[in-house]
Amino acid sequence: MQPVLVTGASGNVGAHLVRLLLEAGDEVRAAATSPSGDDRANPAGLTTVRFDFTDPATWDDAFTGVHRMFLLRPPHLGRPKRDLIPALRRAEALGVQHVVFLSLQGAERNRLVPHAAVEQWLRASSLSWSFVRASFFMQNLTGTHGADLRERSQIVVPAGRGATAFVDAADVAAVAAACLLDPDAHAQRAWTPTGPAALTYDEVAAVLSEELDRPVHYARPGLLRYALHARRALRMPLGMVAVTSAIYTSARLGLAAGLTADVQEVTGRPPVTFLEFVLRERDDGSLSPAASATRGP
Repeated sequence: MQPVLVTGASGNVGAHLVRLLLEAGDEVRAAATSPSGDDRANPAGLTTVRFDFTDPATWDDAFTGVHRMFLLRPPHLGRPKRDLIPALRRAEALGVQHVVFLSLQGAERNRLVPHAAVEQWLRASSLSWSFVRASFFMQNLTGTHGADLRERSQIVVPAGRGATAFVDAADVAAVAAACLLDPDAHAQRAWTPTGPAALTYDEVAAVLSEELDRPVHYARPGLLRYALHARRALRMPLGMVAVTSAIYTSARLGLAAGLTADVQEVTGRPPVTFLEFVLRERDDGSLSPAASATRGP
């Protein structure tokens, strides 16, 4: 059995995906920029390999012997033609056959996001592909914007009054796993996993305020104020500021509220609700101010 290469294996989606693939009996090759070099502590079937999209010296060891690959664009790589596609060309040359790409809801219509360029290249390549066009991760509230929420009880994003079809990363991983485990059934298909409801950030703040028993305020900054806040308070790289600005602009314009039944159709179960997510994160301490000491912004 050829291993499945999983990029972003330690992330919100990747960690769930690795577990699902191992449970299904697949071998998994987890790509990491700085692997430990000792696989003895890994579960059976899991190995790690050093991999960097911008370092050609790492490509052959990662791609050789791989037929299926999960592709996650690192947030700081905002120019796919320079930073990602050369590695994908090498993967194609070394025999990778099917790529499951973690894309973005609406990427087929939004040419400003780098996901669109990756999708375009995959369509034109000889590779079989599946696009998992995830809506906005619930986990971004505890990850990317976690410091604001935990330490300042606020959400600072330029989404205006637009609604967003939030999705749990575990549901996205389940859809991606299905595409990797049965590539023939999902080849040349695009799925858009969303949660069951589209919420405005005012509604999100209300749920958080109720369940955390403290007032959570939703600020509505303009793009410039958001960019300054993201850089200074959240220490976000410039490329990520640009991408998230485009995503929140889509929400402000009403383009991020579309709901689908894709999680139910692919996995056979309903998607996680935002309330379920908040209760889970609250109970494991991820939303408490003390969590910032270990999680960071």
